[in-house]
Amino acid sequence: MKHAQAFMPASPAWLYTHAMISFPTANNAAPVLGLGIDAGGTQTRWALATVDGAIVADGAVEGLSALQMSSDAGRAAVHATFTKLCRAVLAIGQPRAVVAGLTGFGGDDAALAPMLAELLALDASNVRLGNDIDIAYRDSFEPGQGYLVYAGTGSIAAWIDADGVFHRAGGRGVLLDDGGGGYWIAREALRHIWRGEDEAPGSWQGSPMAQAVFAQLGGSDWSLSRAFMYGQDRGAIGRLALAVAASADADPLALDILQRAGQELARLALALTARYGPRPVVLAGRAAQLHPAIAAAMRAALPVSLTMEQKVARSHEAAAKLAARTASLYAGKD
Repeated sequence: MKHAQAFMPASPAWLYTHAMISFPTANNAAPVLGLGIDAGGTQTRWALATVDGAIVADGAVEGLSALQMSSDAGRAAVHATFTKLCRAVLAIGQPRAVVAGLTGFGGDDAALAPMLAELLALDASNVRLGNDIDIAYRDSFEPGQGYLVYAGTGSIAAWIDADGVFHRAGGRGVLLDDGGGGYWIAREALRHIWRGEDEAPGSWQGSPMAQAVFAQLGGSDWSLSRAFMYGQDRGAIGRLALAVAASADADPLALDILQRAGQELARLALALTARYGPRPVVLAGRAAQLHPAIAAAMRAALPVSLTMEQKVARSHEAAAKLAARTASLYAGKD
């Protein structure tokens, strides 16, 4: 799994917390803190920052989506995930402001800000919510500078122009498209595996990709694949891309899927280039880090004149620093 481990944290319990400093508890006042949250389908990352931009702690819990707020069960799941996150945060320190980016956020998820505010003992006005890609973009560019192509569970390309207007290509959801994302990679792998079984039952035993995928699923019975694809959430399905990436150096079919993922991501960048002109491109997101073949195929599909850089997104840290600057304003009013 040399190339696949960046897609999820090492903790088998899907929860980790790193504290980088110890806060004063006696004579000195605790620092003003801002909390940044980057919630995606695969995991939800958080960070605490001080006013000077220092990241003092970070961690991760399970993934979530603002789209879950449309059902009672979904709201309960979001509340449970936020509860776990907030307990980890409050064990480090009390944030004064929150900036959060959530996948699926459409601006009308009115219950989310009060939910977070209550769990953190804040006023809802101190909680700022937005789309996760907006925050990811600002981690890479100032408005107007370039295009972000982000591959996580899904995929999207984004440009925020100099006036602050958000423009997109892709990001339509895993059921419709999101080519090149983790879910798409997993779906393509299972599609090819089961087509192979249709034509030659038992052929999976000669496929390193199929062996890796079935090992992650717990068996080769169709009932297991069916229950997984139709019963698991999109983040869990996206994590199956780990098995595809882990087998790519031994299985030409797995490698081809990853190369086609890179081509799908290049298509998103080219769509924005066609609409708004050439600008530098940054590729980010955990799925993009699964294997070098993804970025290499994307680079090959872009014009040589177009600058492309791959980076590890730290959107939760960017959000935390923004929240800390906001928190300093509240502190000044005390």
